[in-house]
Amino acid sequence: MADAGLRDRIDERLDRLSWSRRLSLTTRILAVNLLPLALLGGGIFYLDTYRKQLLSERYKLARIEAQITAEALAGASRQRQEALLIQIGKEQKMRLRMFDAEGLLWADSFALDGPAFEFDDLGNDPMSVEFARWLDRAVDTIVGADPIPDYIEPEEPVADSWPELARAREEGVSQIQLRDAPDGSPVINAAVPVGLNGATLLTTRNALDITEKVRQARSTLGMAVMIALLGSIFLSLYLARTIVRPLQSLARAAMRVRLGRERAIEVPRMPQRRDEIGALARAVSDMTSALRHRIDAVEHFAADVAHEIKNPLASLRSAVESIAKVEDPELRSQLTAIAEHDIRRIDRLVTEISDASRVDAEISRATFEPLDLGDLAAAIIDARENRAENDGRQIRLLRHDGGAPVMGVPLRLERVIENLLDNAVSFSPPGGMIDVAVTRDDEGRIILTICDEGPGIPEDTREKVFQRFHSVRPDAEAFGNHSGLGLAIARTVAEAHDGTLQAQDRPDGREGACLVLSLPAARVS
Repeated sequence: MADAGLRDRIDERLDRLSWSRRLSLTTRILAVNLLPLALLGGGIFYLDTYRKQLLSERYKLARIEAQITAEALAGASRQRQEALLIQIGKEQKMRLRMFDAEGLLWADSFALDGPAFEFDDLGNDPMSVEFARWLDRAVDTIVGADPIPDYIEPEEPVADSWPELARAREEGVSQIQLRDAPDGSPVINAAVPVGLNGATLLTTRNALDITEKVRQARSTLGMAVMIALLGSIFLSLYLARTIVRPLQSLARAAMRVRLGRERAIEVPRMPQRRDEIGALARAVSDMTSALRHRIDAVEHFAADVAHEIKNPLASLRSAVESIAKVEDPELRSQLTAIAEHDIRRIDRLVTEISDASRVDAEISRATFEPLDLGDLAAAIIDARENRAENDGRQIRLLRHDGGAPVMGVPLRLERVIENLLDNAVSFSPPGGMIDVAVTRDDEGRIILTICDEGPGIPEDTREKVFQRFHSVRPDAEAFGNHSGLGLAIARTVAEAHDGTLQAQDRPDGREGACLVLSLPAARVS
């Protein structure tokens, strides 16, 4: 119980981050994984810039120090010069070397009073320092830093052994040179002329403070990256929870649906989520509803088929059993006619049922083609007149001037129009007029309207006429000539084309019914 309570409190806290549900999973995953990398990458380049700024400032300081020292040395005696080299070297922790006009070394602060600094002994450094030096080299490689020459004392202590001194002697201006000490710290050399007799001064400073500042900043960056990494791990766990939990809920619901238990169970739609998980939940919910509707329709259809076939089969069985017992030739002829009629009726039912059962499957696999609904209606009307299928009824076609382009399966749309015309012919009186109009409505949809002059369809039965096996025929029509599937098939085809099929009154107020087919207009390129 305690674990359940703790889990509920954690879930409640996580739900407070519901704003993130509006972000796509791709965005969240990228943000979680890129945050530490972006911080690390940005920090590395920032530290490189920071190091360059420190070195640039130290270059300026080294140049100024060397020039001031050279001016102080220029007018002093040799004894005074040596005293200045010792004093400045101790106070500034530098190495100062004087070279005469011939480039020979004649004074060295380290030789006069001992070293003011020493490079670290690499053999005695702890692992942490070794790692820091390795990290320095790795960062330089990542940022593409220019290679820095190593600091190596020349074998001969002459001015020409130092490139910066040679340039200072040649050009007569101060020169700065950066080198790497054996321990990886920067060594800044400044060469500057002393007086007018050709002497030069070389100052050497080991800028350990720059290395320390950069490594300290890198430690701060490492701490920030560690915090970002921990935050990334937490957000990753939260992200995994927001993915796994709803998927588990969907999986459990789908399993119950598959097992056929709890028929009324609802697949969670998760309307509050605006990401891919929410879209998946709603798609699965809609798919489940559609499958249930399809299963229900198949079950009802199977029951209706059994009922509709049972009646003519019972009549046929009765007629066949009676023929063998009847001696009267006229009665035998009547029973034979009944049997033939029932056989034709069963054959018609089987054909219509087969057609109705495969309409959806065929259209779902078919490729829609562009066609003009007005041209299709005109061709069907001409063919019916040539075959004399209108029983003396007249058909009048009114077409839209701009054409009626739609996307669809021509054979199936032809079947819809044929069924609607068959229905209109059946209910129209002899010599009646059937009006067919192909127009566009205000929304740009293509509208096919077929109006007859029959008795019309009562408002409370207008939906029933589209139900399977619902058949209300004119009194003059022979029983069993229609299966009651024509309008049901027509509506199924219309809906498969993203259209509608409805029954309405005639717009002119006259007696009769209008069947209205609405289809989306195709884009004309």
